Amino acid sequence: MLSAVTDALDDAAGVREVKSAARTVELLELLAARRNRPARLRELSEALGVPRSSLHALLRTLVKYGWVRVDSSGSLYGIGIRALLAGTSYLDTDPFLPLVLPFLEELREKVDETFHFGRLDGTDVVYLATRESSQYLRPYSRIGRRLPAYSTALGKSLLAERPSLDGHLPDTMEALTPHTITTRPALDAELERTRKRGYAIDEQENSMGLRCYAVALPYSDPPADAISVSIPLARLTTQRELEVVDLMRQMRDRITRVVNPLGLGSY
Repeated sequence: MLSAVTDALDDAAGVREVKSAARTVELLELLAARRNRPARLRELSEALGVPRSSLHALLRTLVKYGWVRVDSSGSLYGIGIRALLAGTSYLDTDPFLPLVLPFLEELREKVDETFHFGRLDGTDVVYLATRESSQYLRPYSRIGRRLPAYSTALGKSLLAERPSLDGHLPDTMEALTPHTITTRPALDAELERTRKRGYAIDEQENSMGLRCYAVALPYSDPPADAISVSIPLARLTTQRELEVVDLMRQMRDRITRVVNPLGLGSY
């Protein structure tokens, strides 16, 4: 019944979802979200609510074209190299990334912490660039990673700029760590604090032992991009916090001056 109502609304709006295309996108997004954890057909079938026979045929097609890879046993599926090529193409053609990267480099060189550039996409923030501190190296790259906007400094800096959070919060805000904000009233209060101080804070809400600070980049209205810094609590002092936040505010203003004259303020 719900499906019929949704289809009717889509028809009324002039949009008719192609179910096979939607299923393909859902499958690829699921595999991408699993990162280095390949999945069996049964797991994928249960997660997507799709019959195994139909899903198996789709997987075989995607394997043939390189969008999905399968192990030598033919039972474990992961995201394929074509997805990487598509993602790289997106980064290569993004108008903002090459303008922001030099500022990330400068930030990292000045204070040797880890800086990120991210974009709000629905309920998530997608990491488009990272410049790692020489003092704290991750075993994996964040580029292309998606995290819930409500639990990241990047996301909260952007949510705080929006008049409405419709479409930017999941039905349930799950805890990624014991510190993650998981209720709407608590999030609303945190976003209000973010607006007042002019930057967002992630207090170990994604990774234990890390505090993150972020500022939105106002070259679009409302802002969709932001920069952030991650600092291990073990070496974070009040003076360090003030120094880094002030530097990020300066960079925000400089980035905005660079981007706006080029007429790239909307996308």
